[in-house]
Amino acid sequence: MIRFLLNRVMGMVVVLFLVCLFTFVIFFVLSPDPAVQICGKNCTPEVIDQLRANLGLDQPFWSQFWTFVSGLFVGRTYGSGPNAIDCAAPCLGYSFQTSQPVFDMIAQRLPVSATVAIGAAILWLLAGVSAGLVSAVREGRFADRFITGLTLTGMSIPNYVLGLSLQFLLVVTLGWLPFPQAVPFSEDPVQWFSNYLMPWIVLAVGASAVYTRLTRANVIETLQENYVRTARAKGLSPGLVWRRHALRPALTPIVTIFGMDFAGLLGGALITETVFGLNGIGKMAADSITKNDQPVIMGVTLLAAFFVVIGNMVVDLLYTAIDPRVRVGSAA
Repeated sequence: MIRFLLNRVMGMVVVLFLVCLFTFVIFFVLSPDPAVQICGKNCTPEVIDQLRANLGLDQPFWSQFWTFVSGLFVGRTYGSGPNAIDCAAPCLGYSFQTSQPVFDMIAQRLPVSATVAIGAAILWLLAGVSAGLVSAVREGRFADRFITGLTLTGMSIPNYVLGLSLQFLLVVTLGWLPFPQAVPFSEDPVQWFSNYLMPWIVLAVGASAVYTRLTRANVIETLQENYVRTARAKGLSPGLVWRRHALRPALTPIVTIFGMDFAGLLGGALITETVFGLNGIGKMAADSITKNDQPVIMGVTLLAAFFVVIGNMVVDLLYTAIDPRVRVGSAA
């Protein structure tokens, strides 16, 4: 188990290094000059040269990359003299448009994105797996056909269409819910829940439809296995057969996509946060794209990659708990 964990950690470090290198090349080598983008249209060559010096763009490529990577661990300083700007570790960059370190900007908005991601994930996981099980148990019957129709509908509706429709119906027309705002849970739990309910539903509808179809297919396939037939032939109760022999193996693919979906969502739900005006990482990324604030875009990209890599490692560890064959392979 320890060897298995060490291999996964080493693989994660290598992947994160390659992601940093690739992202750095995209944003600082292949893209337009960041100094020009920061300075704007009405800018003199002298100011552009000063910005390039502050960003370290006048240095060789590998020197720039090393400065960026080391800044993640020990911080870095932009410029020199009395106008120098310190960026404490972990330094993901500095936004000269907002005069803030990118990490501080992300830290301020991460609680909103995390709240959206956790609530939506719980909702789509419970709804998707439960509906998939019911559909598998009632295969070919009315309940199965009805759930299948709902999943097709849920997968077909874009998030922005569903979000705007819910706002018009529940906020404008019926007045049942307030327009979403980032209210802390400690101030008013009821208002906090009502503010995040619509974003949770919007994100959960499409994802739960995918989970329903995947759960249904996996459970039906697992029920055809010989060991399930043997368990039934031994006289085990249907509930025990479902819990021990059918559901557990069918959850392995669910764990895979759940880890990736949830980790990716922690990097920000761009469309949903923008539609509902929630000031999370996704909306910050959208605003930064509009203003072409490259350090912020790069920081959000690295954060999303970090969450996906961590999520992948957690999924690998969960495999050892769900599927004994993985434990045997890792021990070998």
